[in-house]
Formats: sequence, structure tokens, C-alpha cells
Amino acid sequence: MKKIASLLAASLLAGALLAGNAYAEEPSGDVTIWYYWETAGHQEALAHIIDEFNGSQDGITVEAKYVPFADFKKQLSIGASADELPDLVILDNPDHAAYAAMGIFADLTDRFDVSTYYDGPKNSCTLDGKLYGVPFGSNDLLLFYNEDMLEAAGYEIPTTWDELLEAAKACTTDTVSGFAFSSLQNEEGTFNFLPWVWSTGATAYEINSEGGIKALSFIKELVDSGAMTKEAINWTQGDTMHQFIAGNLAMMINGTWQIPTMRSEVPDLKWNVAPIPQDAQQASGLGGENYAVIAGGNEEAAIKFLEYATSKDTCLYMMNAMGYISADSTIAEGQFEGDPVYEAFVEEMQYANARGPLPNWPSISDAISLAFNKVITGESEPADAAAEAQATIDEILAE
Repeated sequence: MKKIASLLAASLLAGALLAGNAYAEEPSGDVTIWYYWETAGHQEALAHIIDEFNGSQDGITVEAKYVPFADFKKQLSIGASADELPDLVILDNPDHAAYAAMGIFADLTDRFDVSTYYDGPKNSCTLDGKLYGVPFGSNDLLLFYNEDMLEAAGYEIPTTWDELLEAAKACTTDTVSGFAFSSLQNEEGTFNFLPWVWSTGATAYEINSEGGIKALSFIKELVDSGAMTKEAINWTQGDTMHQFIAGNLAMMINGTWQIPTMRSEVPDLKWNVAPIPQDAQQASGLGGENYAVIAGGNEEAAIKFLEYATSKDTCLYMMNAMGYISADSTIAEGQFEGDPVYEAFVEEMQYANARGPLPNWPSISDAISLAFNKVITGESEPADAAAEAQATIDEILAE
């Protein structure tokens, strides 16, 4: 009898220990997310799913913090050295490899399933065969045009660089610029400039080439002719959109994420989208964000939130609210069926080029954005700006 009692006690103790371990392994605590979206609708959508997640369980509390895009990389770098990082970040996908190489991000290789995700977004989270993040969503760029302005100027939708230049000049008045794209001296500007380079057949690493110089020369021609305002060097993509919907811009380069805001704020504005006018070939830029869990933070709780945020219904809510294409192919199928504007962006994905992914891509991007900014402001001629950028790029690639 004593032996049975001892076995029973041991069994109960083991059960209690297992229960205790299971309880201890359940993620809990606070999770802080950093993001850089400036659009109110994007911020509200993120806040909505955070509130839903927080209300769905008691162990984890998630909160989000806005960090301006221009400061995002600096804050990550400063935070890493000062050991003051969040638990989760939503960051531009070409920057992912640089921070993964620094050891900032947790290895999610065997901790999160991305087997159904598109290769491009998935590869942007991967370094040396290891997964250091989860794709949030994808997007690309097209030409937005004001149908009434183009018609009043007597021009069809431009399909080539020459046609764009002529149409933009015809649409330009004392109060309206014919064309613009965000030309900030940062990754946002590089994202909008590179389709011109790719359209010539050159790569992002061949700025001092016939194609690279041709792209810079075309931007100079747009600005010098008055068809594109120099103010674009101060405009974010959001600023560019607001100039367009305010009637101050006839055509612009922009992306899927602007559609919800435009349809909400100016429902009567007659606008549409088309492929970016091309030189030798059609080209666009692959954009989008990734989630990354910070190594050494509240990793398990952050992953728990990621599982919720990437579930089908929650993901579709975020994608539709923000105008993104899901990076999960099983979710993206049929996402925009019956919506010709969104379908045009999905069609353009086959022509969308990725930036990087390289650990040193941010430095290459800085050289590129500096080059076209110098051309736009008249500080450098296209050939000189291209040579300067190429010297920096070659030095970086040789490291």
C-alpha cells in the first residue's frame, strides 16, 4: 500500500511539474512594435488588430510606436548600441538583410512557417539560409494619372519616356505640375527612381552605365522643362499623393497603399493607373514591409502576435485596409478579384524588381539617392553624378 501511495504521489508531483512547465512556457508580458507608416489609415489598421489581439487573451499586451521613416534606420542602430530596442519591428524589406547581419533580429528558421509565401518577399527575410523575419505584405509602383487633366491637354496615357515628357509639359500650368515622384534623399526616393534605371536594362549597381546616365538625364530633362517640380525632393510618397488629390499634380508614380486613402478622401476624382512609361523595357519596383523579431527581446510573445497578425482573416483585413498584396500566396489568390485598379498592380508584380537584398544595400541606396538629388537640384550633371555614385557602389561591393 505504501508503495502504491508513493507511486501515486510521484505521479501527482510529476503532473504538477509538467503543468507548471507548460504554464511557464506560455508567452506573456509586454510587446512593443516600431513602425514608420505615416498614413493615418495604416496606423489605424495596425491599432485595430493590436486591440483585437490584446482583447483575445490576458497574457500579452502589445503596443505600437511610430518612428518617422527618415529616422527609422538611425533609431534602430542607436537602439542596438544602447540596448534600447523594441520587441518587434515592421521595416522596409530592402533594409532587412543589413540588420539581420548585425545580429539584431532573432532566427525564426524553425519557429515560423513561411512555406506558402512568395519567394521574393520570403528571400528578403533570409540571410545565409536562415529566416530572420516574416513578410508583412508586398506592393509595387504604377503611373497614376488624372483623367480630366490628361484629356484636357489632348494626350493619351503615356507609354514611353518621350510621351511622358510631352504629356507632362502639356499638363503643366501655373498651379499644376505635370508629373512628379517622391525624390527624397533616402530609400523612399531610391525606390521611386530605380524603375527608370531598370527600364533601360541596367541594374541598380550600374549607375555609371549608358542606362544609368540615361535615366538620370531623363529626370534632368523633366525638371529642366518644368514638367516635374523640384519640390519633389522634399515630398514623401504620401506628400506626392496629397498633391495629386489636391489637383496640383497631373501624374505621379505611387503604389497600392495609397488607393484606400484616395478612394476615401476624393471619391469623385477621376483617376486611373497604368504601367510606368518605359525606355527599353517595362519595369517597376518591389516594395513592402517585413516583420522582424528583435533578438533578446520578448521573442516568444512577439511570435505569438505574429501568428495572429498573419492569420488569414487578420492578414486580409490589413492588406485591404492598406492596399497591399499579401505575401502569402494562399491568401493573395483572388484577393482583388473584380477590382481593375488593384488587379493592375498585381499584374505589374511580374515586372517589379527587388532592391537587394544585401547587408550593405542601405549604403548603396544612399549613393543612388544622392546622385539623382544632385541632378534634380542642378548641383551635378548626370554623368558626373553617375560616376560619383558608381565609385561608392563599387567600393561597397568590393568589401
